[in-house]
Amino acid sequence: MTEALPRDGGPDEYTEDVLSVVERIPPGKVMSYGDIAEYVGRGGPRQVGSVMSQWGGGVPWWRVVRADGRPASGHEVRALSRYAEEGTPMRPGSDRVDMRQARWDGGNEG
Repeated sequence: MTEALPRDGGPDEYTEDVLSVVERIPPGKVMSYGDIAEYVGRGGPRQVGSVMSQWGGGVPWWRVVRADGRPASGHEVRALSRYAEEGTPMRPGSDRVDMRQARWDGGNEG
C-alpha cells in the first residue's frame, strides 16, 4: 500500500484514529476493516479501507484483513510473507488468517 499525498495538508481526525488503531495491533494479530470501524466508533469497513488505501503505507497494513481473513487485494504475497515472519495463525491449507486465533480486540494482551 502506498501513502497518498495529503489533499489538504494532512489526514483528518478519522484517518488519524484509524491509523492509530492499526499501529497498535500486535505482531501475529489482525483486525478486520469492520473491527477497526467498530473500535473507533464511526465509519464502516469501506471507510477504513479508503483510509488504508490512501494512508496505510506507514503502518502495519498487513494486520488489517477482510472479515474472512483474506489480506488486501493486490498485496497478498507481501502480506503472506509478513504473516510467516510474525507467526500469524493461518487457516490450515489456506492463505487466510485464522480469525478465531489471530483477531485482536484492542486490549492490552497480544
